[in-house]
Amino acid sequence: MRSAIALGLVLTLAACRKEAALDPVPAIELVSVGPQQVMAFDEPVRVRFTYADGDGDLGTDDPDAYTLWVKDSRLATADGYHIPPLAPPDAQVAIQGELEVELTPLFLLGNSGQEVMTYSFFVTDRAGNRSNELTTSAITIVADTTHAP
Repeated sequence: MRSAIALGLVLTLAACRKEAALDPVPAIELVSVGPQQVMAFDEPVRVRFTYADGDGDLGTDDPDAYTLWVKDSRLATADGYHIPPLAPPDAQVAIQGELEVELTPLFLLGNSGQEVMTYSFFVTDRAGNRSNELTTSAITIVADTTHAP
């Protein structure tokens, strides 16, 4: 499944601030998800969320280490994705910012003309702390009928 989903990760805002009040356990908040209706195999879904981490250990240099977990509500398991370090690896600074994740176009699992699904996701930091889990609003996947026989 990982090979079927490409992840475009855009760091839209990453601010390093010395704020001792931030918790070392990462916290995320949903900013936006869209589009709400997509054509199967055609349109990517973009999920934008903010993050805050009190000790700045979110993300890793190892591209094979997954720190973002995204689960399609129609499937049994989550897919893992790499987030690069959001602060220098040895720095212990509070960080907060915003990430946008672009997932490849969705597909229909059955043979109906449409399906409704959501994404659930969370992040983990290098210390193994797991953030809160977020769930998107419903996304409707519709079949492309323009190429039907």
